Amino acid sequence: MKIVTTLYRQVEHLVHEVAKFGLVGLLGMVVDLPIYNWLVFDNPLVVFGTHGDGMLHDKPVTAKFISVSIATVATYLGNRHWTWRHRERSGLHREYVLFFVLNGIGLLIAAACLGFSRYVLDLHTALADNISANVIGLGLGTLFRFWSYRKWVFRAEIELEEAEQQGKAPHSPAELDAESTGDLPAVR
Repeated sequence: MKIVTTLYRQVEHLVHEVAKFGLVGLLGMVVDLPIYNWLVFDNPLVVFGTHGDGMLHDKPVTAKFISVSIATVATYLGNRHWTWRHRERSGLHREYVLFFVLNGIGLLIAAACLGFSRYVLDLHTALADNISANVIGLGLGTLFRFWSYRKWVFRAEIELEEAEQQGKAPHSPAELDAESTGDLPAVR
């Protein structure tokens, strides 16, 4: 049991980051999906259906770029101020530009899946669009985003990295927050 506890403590901060990142990603989907479906199918709640008559019904990839761009603002704020609030702040401009560039690569992954479904497989239904772009593409893009945001946008503090190498790193998010703010964690 002690081995499991020790192993969990070593990855506890990563587990918390993954969970928070996932919740922020869900927020992004709540913003992205209705906008996309409204632009293409003229109905933000459509999941099953055929051809849409939205203002961009003939340009689904353009609609995806618009919806993801809007959702990116929400996810940046969620990730900066909640998921990785304990990490180094290297400047809003730097973080925001990197976040958008890396999010753009994630978007290209989703757009490629959508484009493949639409133009290679010739599937034109709301269900096909949502599966290709918002299940497969979003899943692959999310894996890339988590890794790249953590590595380049919201970098770990140098002191935290050195402490981890020496086995003296804080183990819980509360301890990580206390490290970055100078506050003591709450006693339970």
